[in-house]
Amino acid sequence: MVVLQSGLEHWLADPGLSRHGKYGPNMSTSLQVKIALGIFLVLGLAGCAERRPAPPAPAPVPGALVRTQRPYQINGIWYYPLPTAEGYEERGKASWYGADFHARPTAQGEPYNMYAMTAAHKVLPIGTHVKVTHPQNGRSIIVRINDRGPFVAGRVIDLSYAAADALGMAKTGVATVQLEAVQVAAEQHSGAKTYWLAEPVPSLRYGNFAIQIGAFQEPQNAYRLAEKMSPRYLPGKSCSVRQAVGPYYRVQVGAYRDLVVARQEMERLKQQGFADAFVVAMEE
Repeated sequence: MVVLQSGLEHWLADPGLSRHGKYGPNMSTSLQVKIALGIFLVLGLAGCAERRPAPPAPAPVPGALVRTQRPYQINGIWYYPLPTAEGYEERGKASWYGADFHARPTAQGEPYNMYAMTAAHKVLPIGTHVKVTHPQNGRSIIVRINDRGPFVAGRVIDLSYAAADALGMAKTGVATVQLEAVQVAAEQHSGAKTYWLAEPVPSLRYGNFAIQIGAFQEPQNAYRLAEKMSPRYLPGKSCSVRQAVGPYYRVQVGAYRDLVVARQEMERLKQQGFADAFVVAMEE
């Protein structure tokens, strides 16, 4: 992130948000807004009798959704996770990752399992279920987003090996797909009655948010800016200086429970000269 004046260093992204080593800069993709509600049966994996079954998913990490809402930087590009997956639709290239990353931590914190139906996406909320359709062969699958990526130009999703195999693209490696955020429903039984219980589309609008307006290597510069900005905010919403990874001091202002309100304040600060201000999610 370029901060308030030229020559200031980028704030280092939190570790563990993404995989490194095989990715390059990202290109933007077009988005269409459409309300998506889907009940879909995941296709069985053909020809996989020798494959061991996927282990049960680890228990959710407390606060994981809030932590993965933070903006993060890869190869000099900042990514801002969406507050909600509602209405999300996208078309682009899909790839997959497998044994080289098996058992490594994902952005959510759980180990990556190449045999589970999961995927990585740059900005969708962690926990989102996505219907992925391969137009060339007509196959569709449902995956759960638990990681960040792919950071390669033109690619919109990185599937697990199992997901890519089910979609019929494991051998080709890359394929054009259609993405759609969906609600997943599970069949439930109560006596002789059958009903469907749908999981909600993830929304991260509410939480603890602040606005970062600068990052400095010299702590006195950070405290000087915080002192200057403090009179603009009510008690409890004053400036703070937080030490980041390495010798960086971040200046953050405000305390907001609603992401929409925080982004409105961010836009106001940008108009006042803080062009690189952005919203950050705080620890609970």
